[in-house]
Amino acid sequence: MSTSKEYATYIEDQLNHIQGIYLKKMFGEYGLFYQDKMVGLVCDDQLFIRQTKKGEELLVDSELASPYPGAKPYFLIDNPENREVITELIVKTYAELPLPKPKKKKL
Repeated sequence: MSTSKEYATYIEDQLNHIQGIYLKKMFGEYGLFYQDKMVGLVCDDQLFIRQTKKGEELLVDSELASPYPGAKPYFLIDNPENREVITELIVKTYAELPLPKPKKKKL
């Protein structure tokens, strides 16, 4: 099952107050990017945020789940309407993640 366009739009609406955040369609699902770092995924109509130490401190009792078979565990966000917590989680996750590797130029 892939994510519906309606759910992706719903997530975008919940996060539209965060400057620099966007969804990118990837393999029938969506990558969640904040200032060009992938901080999460939207898969099977669910929101997943990458697991980090700061995120663990913020979401003490949060459920971990794999967004797809073989994936590392992510925080499963069951209440994306809590904008304050989601915003703090995304900002802290972004700060903890490394910069993306530069893409190699094709010759």
